[in-house]
Amino acid sequence: MRAVTWEKTGTVEVRDVDDPRVEEPTDAIIRVTSAAICGSDLHLLSVLGPFMDKGDVLGHETMGVVEEVGSAVQSLKPGDRVVIPFVIACGECFMCQRGLQTQCETTQNRDQGTGATLYGYSELYGSVAGGQAQRLRVLRADANAFKVGDELPDDRYLFLSDILPTAWQGVQYANIPDGGSVAVLGLGPVGQFASRIARHLGYEVFGVDLVPERREMAERHGIETFELDDATAAAIRQRTRGRGPDAVIDAVGLEAHGNPMAGFAQFATGLLPDSVAQKLAKTVGVDRLAAVMLGIDLVRRGGTLSLSGVYGGVADPMPMMTMFDKQLTLRMGQCNVHSWRDDILPLVEDPSDPLGTEDLVTHRVPLDDAAELYTTFRDKEDGCIKVVLQP
Repeated sequence: MRAVTWEKTGTVEVRDVDDPRVEEPTDAIIRVTSAAICGSDLHLLSVLGPFMDKGDVLGHETMGVVEEVGSAVQSLKPGDRVVIPFVIACGECFMCQRGLQTQCETTQNRDQGTGATLYGYSELYGSVAGGQAQRLRVLRADANAFKVGDELPDDRYLFLSDILPTAWQGVQYANIPDGGSVAVLGLGPVGQFASRIARHLGYEVFGVDLVPERREMAERHGIETFELDDATAAAIRQRTRGRGPDAVIDAVGLEAHGNPMAGFAQFATGLLPDSVAQKLAKTVGVDRLAAVMLGIDLVRRGGTLSLSGVYGGVADPMPMMTMFDKQLTLRMGQCNVHSWRDDILPLVEDPSDPLGTEDLVTHRVPLDDAAELYTTFRDKEDGCIKVVLQP
């Protein structure tokens, strides 16, 4: 089959790889109908490159049609249309029963000191082949394939695999009071959905981004937007009686602009031999913290900072005195996709499409064009906000 593969730091290719097969009785094989490129995939081209191997198949936002099931699979049959959450969970352990599927004790990567196994996401998270391919092996299929209807287009359902529940969790973690306000930093795909979800739930929303096309998309959904500059914090405080918003959602993460030294350190680490780079990443790795620092400064005293953007540093300097003095609450973590499905599915299937799932994709291309679109997405060229690959 054709698949998007990691080749070296900064480089992906589309090439032929072996077809997946049923290896465990709990597996299923799906024919992929849509797979998206996620902002988190860009981390694999840079800071997480030392944990990748040449030929690793990428992708963790996937949906398709079941072609084959293992002998122990009970809830699926060939022909079922399914969405695949990016996290592989058992659904039965202590953590899963508490809604923390990303901490699943059955698929947890204890040798790496990380949480549950993820599709297409490096040695740190299990080295499982991802879904930017013509077919995908779905592990523990009964617990990890969501059946959906046949009538609506893929875009209504595809984002249930990651970015829509990630945005939903970000809003829930923000603990916004009734009638309260929230600033969303970064209007990429997760920020777009977080803004729309918060507005749908009745909150006052301020969206912040450097890129005009992203601000314009958010404004189509009734979001008040601000360009990121030295006056941003003051402008939002002015809209919130001088206090700042009740919550801030950081939908940017480690790919933030700013701090060129940290950015260079990430780049340089990716060029070292893997054995050296892995050790550095796990002991002295740092992130560019422009977004989280703005969030700490902007949120009102006693407010909540919710981190949906991915961070990977282990030696990040944080302004603990300011955070303590402002009495902030900080919530974060990979999204527990399975826990939010029932809350989001009715909105996805609502004929009015209240979250605008059909107004997010800016580039829809054949799978064989993936390498070019990775570059377009990374460099924010051609108004690129969200890319969907169609095998």
